[in-house]
Amino acid sequence: MLTLALTAALTCWLLRVSFWRWCRWMALPFGFLLVGVLTILFSVSRDPQMLLASFRLGAFSIGISAQGLTVAGETFWRSLAAMAATLWLVLNLPFPQLIILLKRGRLPRLLTEQILLTWRFIFILLDEAMAIHRAQTLRFGYGSVPQGYRSLAMLVGLLFTRVLLRYQQMSTALDIKLYQGDFHL
Repeated sequence: MLTLALTAALTCWLLRVSFWRWCRWMALPFGFLLVGVLTILFSVSRDPQMLLASFRLGAFSIGISAQGLTVAGETFWRSLAAMAATLWLVLNLPFPQLIILLKRGRLPRLLTEQILLTWRFIFILLDEAMAIHRAQTLRFGYGSVPQGYRSLAMLVGLLFTRVLLRYQQMSTALDIKLYQGDFHL
């Protein structure tokens, strides 16, 4: 917990952002963390005496065990601290410097290239999503709640096809440049 508090304080102080903004940045990964911790927390057992709190579901009992509670708590705080540290790293370290650090750390070249390609595809995905959302907003696509849901569904469907198209364009460009499976980092 100390690591989490220290990382949050450093991030807010060095980047001059409010604590509430930092919390909003942490909200998306926090949802995934919560789902993961809940799956650790609940156990299935035939013997309800082993569980601290449970309910019956047929021949089984679903509930919380003492061991599950301990492991879920440890996992929650460690993962939250790791997410805060990752956020700090992403916000403070430019990506080209990260690649240089990974090379100096003698990380396998294949892993470094995978990180580079993943980073690139994240920004392709965000760029396409923002362009589609901007076009939908200009055409009053989010005027009401039902219209917003319809527009969001269209955005997701169109985003998938556009990202695949951008991937094909990138593959074609790499083929034209005689790409042999090795990026010059």
